[in-house]
Amino acid sequence: MTDKKSKRRRYKKKRYIVPIAIIVILLVARLLLPFVVKKYVNGVLADIPGYYGQVADIDLALVRGAYTIDGLYLNKVNAGSEVPYLDFEKTDISVEWKALFDGKIVSEVIMTRPKFIYVFEDQQDSTGAEPEVEDWSKALTDLVPIDINRLEIIDGTAAFVQLQANPNIDLNLKNIHLKAINLRNVIQKNRTLPSEVHARAVSIGEGNMKLDGKMNLVKQIPDMDIAFSLEGANATALNDFTKHYAEIDFESGTFEVFGEVAIADGFLKGSIKPILKNGKLLGKEDGFLETLWEGFVGFFKFVLKNQKNNTLATKVPIEGDLNNVGTKIWPTITNIFQNAWIKAFQGIVDDDIDFKDAEAGADKVDKKQIRKEARQERRAEKKKERKKDNLE
Repeated sequence: MTDKKSKRRRYKKKRYIVPIAIIVILLVARLLLPFVVKKYVNGVLADIPGYYGQVADIDLALVRGAYTIDGLYLNKVNAGSEVPYLDFEKTDISVEWKALFDGKIVSEVIMTRPKFIYVFEDQQDSTGAEPEVEDWSKALTDLVPIDINRLEIIDGTAAFVQLQANPNIDLNLKNIHLKAINLRNVIQKNRTLPSEVHARAVSIGEGNMKLDGKMNLVKQIPDMDIAFSLEGANATALNDFTKHYAEIDFESGTFEVFGEVAIADGFLKGSIKPILKNGKLLGKEDGFLETLWEGFVGFFKFVLKNQKNNTLATKVPIEGDLNNVGTKIWPTITNIFQNAWIKAFQGIVDDDIDFKDAEAGADKVDKKQIRKEARQERRAEKKKERKKDNLE
């Protein structure tokens, strides 16, 4: 009887010890997992050539299949400044449960208060390795092992900074709210551009920026059809920039930009329409050359502006292969005089460029390429025939 009782006690102990041991192992694994993931993410950042970075902390939410990266920092190894290239306060990466109902396993990324700051001097330094497109894409896929289908940016900041200019140049967008959905075409529909992107932001000079459009990001060179606008920006906020590059500054005025861009099979067609309203140059006691230059600019501003609406504007068409995109000079000049003497450009997106225009341009490029290849083949055949005749 004693042996049976002792066996029962040992059995009862084992019955409790095994599940307790499993629970303890799981708890320890759960406690250690954030450190493992943090080490992994830091390793991914360290593998980007020419850059170094780290994360402050990793939080896991296993129930919803997510992890949160806190304090992601990235900068160039040989950067002269301490301004971070990327500074992401919080990045939440999780499985998009809605897409599961469409039979797809994809992720959604929500970035809270991310900062992208392009310091001109840091990024123009030619020493050290530069990351290729493959390096960035590999880093992204390593951090997010499943395809991103939904991206949202909340209260973001993007800036172009030139520290060696006097005074420093800081062109920025703040309060960026961007939302891009169906990036992996989870919701299948009969259309060429399945993904939608919408963005709002506040520019330097407190202007309102808007961007709306559709894209197809599955392709190596994404197809897109987007329109963007910047309205109500105070021109005096650009004085650091215009003073440095053109030796002019404004006393007053409003700066606006309207544009459209369409890309099909790597062929781009678009336009940018900058408008300066009620612009007045700053009059002060500068040196003789500065005064002469401001007078020269002021004269042409007077001649080329629309006197009735007091606007100075032009429309810059952009067209061509993405490897060789350039502006058309003569249409730009013509549009300046069109605004000055024929009609004032309206402060709206013209909506005169769409995806079909880019497709037509891409078709022309394809036809030219086919004709070029045919000519090369004919030349090669003739060359072979001449060699054959010489041998005979």
